[in-house]
This record gives sequence, C-alpha cells and structure tokens, in this order.
Amino acid sequence: MVGRLRALSLLTLLALVAVTAMGGTAAAGGADRLSKIDHIVVIYQENHSFDNLYGMWEGVRGLRDAPRSRTIQVNQAGRPYRCLMQNDVNLTSPPLSARCTDTTPTGTEFSSHFRNRPFVIDRYIPPEATTCPRPGMSAPNGVPNGTGLPGGCTRDLVHRFYQEQYQLNDGRQNRYVTGSDAVGLTMGVYDTRDLPIYEYLHRRGHPKYAIADNFFQAAFGGSFLNHQWLIAASNPVWPDAVNDGGPDDLHSVVDENGMPTNYPLYVSPLDGAVKDQALTASCDPPAGVPAPPPGVLCGDYAVNTIQPAYQPYAPGTPESRRLPPQTAPTIGDRLSGAGIDWAWYSGGWSNANGDVGGPGWTNGTGPTCSDPETIAGATFPNCPNALFQFHHQPFNYYASLAPGTAARAAHLRDEQEFLSLAESSDKSCNLKPVSFIKPVGAENEHPGYASATAGSMHLVDLVKAVEHSRCARNTMVVVTYDEFGGQWDHVTPPGQGGKRGPHDVFGPSTRIPALVISPHLRGSFVVDRTQYDTTSVLATIERRFDLEPLSTRDAAVHDLSGVFEARRPRH
Repeated sequence: MVGRLRALSLLTLLALVAVTAMGGTAAAGGADRLSKIDHIVVIYQENHSFDNLYGMWEGVRGLRDAPRSRTIQVNQAGRPYRCLMQNDVNLTSPPLSARCTDTTPTGTEFSSHFRNRPFVIDRYIPPEATTCPRPGMSAPNGVPNGTGLPGGCTRDLVHRFYQEQYQLNDGRQNRYVTGSDAVGLTMGVYDTRDLPIYEYLHRRGHPKYAIADNFFQAAFGGSFLNHQWLIAASNPVWPDAVNDGGPDDLHSVVDENGMPTNYPLYVSPLDGAVKDQALTASCDPPAGVPAPPPGVLCGDYAVNTIQPAYQPYAPGTPESRRLPPQTAPTIGDRLSGAGIDWAWYSGGWSNANGDVGGPGWTNGTGPTCSDPETIAGATFPNCPNALFQFHHQPFNYYASLAPGTAARAAHLRDEQEFLSLAESSDKSCNLKPVSFIKPVGAENEHPGYASATAGSMHLVDLVKAVEHSRCARNTMVVVTYDEFGGQWDHVTPPGQGGKRGPHDVFGPSTRIPALVISPHLRGSFVVDRTQYDTTSVLATIERRFDLEPLSTRDAAVHDLSGVFEARRPRH
C-alpha cells in the first residue's frame, strides 16, 4: 500500500542526502595497499559497544575521553539519576552493599551499590565467576555466582530497533539505562587489558593490527537486523504483511516517545497498548491500534528477531511467523556474479543444516539427534546446538541460497571447515578470497548465554589460524561486532544530533569494536579514526574486487583501506 511505502521514499531521500555529507573515497596509498590483499576474512562477534569492550585500549577515544554530558544517565523526565538500579542477581543490593538510593517512575524507592557513572563489570563478576547458564537454560536476571558454569557471564540486555533510538536520545547517549530491561548494567564495561585478544596483540611478535575507534553498527537494534546489513546493506521487508491486529500481525505499536514496551524505569503513556514485535509499526494500523507518531519509521520492515522461511529455524516456529524469502542482492550475489569464491562459515552449521557427516557434524547417522547439547524439539537430520542462533545466519533468509541450490551447498559452510582450510595452508594458502566467520553461541561473546572471556579466547584461536598459515602475508582479518548488545557508548553516531556522515532512517547506531589485522599497516599498532559503519566491510570487499555497491549506504561510507594510512597514536 502507498502508506507502507512512505518510509522507503524517505529512506531514499535521506540516503541521497547522506551521500553528499561524506564521500566513500580513500587515500590513494590505502587503496594501493588494499590491492595487495588477496583474502578478506570477516569475524563477526556479538553484542558489545566500543566503550564496553575496547574503552580501555591505549590510544583510542575511550572511557577517559567521555564527556560527563554523555555519561550521566537521565530518567524518563530528563533528570539525572542519583544511582543505577540493578537487576542482575550478582549486582543487586544485597548481595552488594547499598551506597545510594533513588526512585522509579512510580515512586518506588530502590537501593544500589552503583552511582550514576560507568563501572567495571570484572570487579564484581570476574571471568572465573560461576555465573554462566547451562546451554538452553533460561536466566532472565543472570545466574547467582556459585550455581552456574565458569566464565563470568552477566544477564542479557535488550537490544532492539525502537528502544535503541530512545536510548540514544538524538546523540545525547544518556537514556541507555531508562530504555533497558537490564537498567544499570548498560553502564558496565570490561577491563580491556584482561581480554585474551588484548593480551595476544600485546605479546612479543604479535601481528600488525589497527583499532578503528569510529566504527558504528549499521542499523538500530539487534543481531538479526545488523547481520542483514552486513551482507545486503539494506533492510528486509515482509511484503503485504498481515495488518489486522490479530495474533499473526507482527507490527509493533509504539507510544509518543517511539517506545514499544515498558521497563523498570520506563512507563509508557500507552501502557498495555504498546507492542514490541518483529516488524516496524504499521503506517495504516487497524481500528483500535494507535498510529505511530510523526518521525517514527513505519511500514512492513523486519527489524527485530524473526525466523527464516528455510531450515534451520527455531523448532516449532509456524510459517505465519517466518519471514518470506528475501530477494534483494547480497554481497554473495555480487561475488558469485564476478566469479569470486566466498563462504559464510558458521559454528554448528553442519548440525543445524542437517549436513550429515559434514565438517563439524556430531550427531551420528540417526534416526535421532545424538549430541546431548542439541536444542529441544530438533528433528533429525536438523540437529542445531542449543546455543545455535538461527537469526545469525543472514544468507539463509535469501531465495538465491534456498535449500537444494548449488549456491547454498557451495557457500554456506561450517566453521570447522574454515579452520581446516587455514591449518592446511602450510605450503600454500587455501582460503577463499572472502570468508565470513560466525562462531556458535557459546563462543560469540553474547551477554546472557556466553562469556566475554571465552569468546575472546576463541577469537584468538581464529586469528592464530590465519596468522600461522601461508595466508597471513596477503590476508586482511576484520574483527567486529554485530551490535552494541544494549550497552552504553559515549560517541554520537552519524545522523544523531546533527552529526555528519552517511545515514538513513535505519541507522547507523551505537559505536562498536572494530579491529583489523593485516600486513602493509604503517606500524605494529595503529589507530584509525576514519568514520565507518558495518557496511564499510561491504565497501572494502567491493573496492578490492571491483564490485558494484549494493545500496546507497555502502556506496557512501568509507571502505577500510583507511587503516593502511593510520599511524600509531601518541600516548
């Protein structure tokens, strides 16, 4: 309908404006060095903002550079909190001492150990703390120390499309606490210097690396959407989605603040009328459903976690709640069309996809799934791990890689195959020109079900696999994170608060960690302050292999060749 296309025309307009705001060119020297790269490896980790994970890395624009105005969090009325409410069971008072008190929007008093400022998570939940849930276990507010598995896990934090826009507060960065189900945990940070990847890159003889400290997630919200932007630089749609207010109507309903739900420190003016669903709010809602306020994106866009039409998807998900196959072009289509080989290597893919006997397969020959860590409800041969994340497999949403196609068999592979290719590269490099790597849940660093330390250790193993092979001499490894995981960062994203840079109605959003390991850098460690977002990864692949951009966004952003012009920071 015309009303539903309203946002698309706005997107096109804003994207064209964004292109004029900042070009996607790079310095000639950087482009020359990029041309010497024959293999690009993208490792896509999970759910951390830059300040949360890399904020203590030397030489970067990190925690010590955060102005008070973008650090102090405010309540729904815009007033600063005295202290941070906590609901992770290991951060509440008790077991911690109470240092201050504050009140909720309804006037209920609460006590907290934490004043209104960032705090170091490791001091309260160290890596050895037994606070991680067992695979498949639900622990909404975390696992009490002493009752779980080791790893120092926290509870999960909300990271969704409309909520993040509220949290950013037009670039003020001061409503992360108010717009979150995890409240004060949003202000927690990790001691960067204790991360295994930090320790590895500070050992004698470490590979050359760059930190990009001005890199933003492509789209507002969570993992599903940012994985889509990583491969397509555009937003998935559900053409003519159900719009009747019934159980299969997956449109969100937002209030006057653009919020779709209530939280401990946020009370919606619409109360029970708000809905936090997989699709954006309807532009033409049915009778009795409030229309979205002006300036809030509406339409049939899939923005929050939704299952794909194809296996593997969460067992038991009805077809009416699975996104129809997408037909927009992806970077895979561009590469294949140019005759350039590529693969998406996912941890646990063989088990989930039913590739019996394939790399990483652990489920025997049937007739049932024999691996004890298989998700409940699985049916042989589709035997996904309990921590396999279906919405982290973006190519599985596209018709061009449907089950049974030659493209799917060639390009959607198990992470174990990548490791085997790297390890067999002692005499020659066997890696494909482009490789995307997606670790399985237990190794991806996602708060709630995974450990930041364990995930960082796995990241080191992946980097070592490349660095110890013949591929290292002409390979660029790009490590970044899909999105912020609901965690605060102090740097205003492009398009927020008038900040310049390529942007549109979908993003970019919160700053995230980005690390590039490659030869041809100007030093053993450099900091690149160029403005990037997730689609800069696509722009880099497109530039290196002479491919057409997928959308106006990846045509407008800087590609990562800027890292080759960066220099060591002054301390």
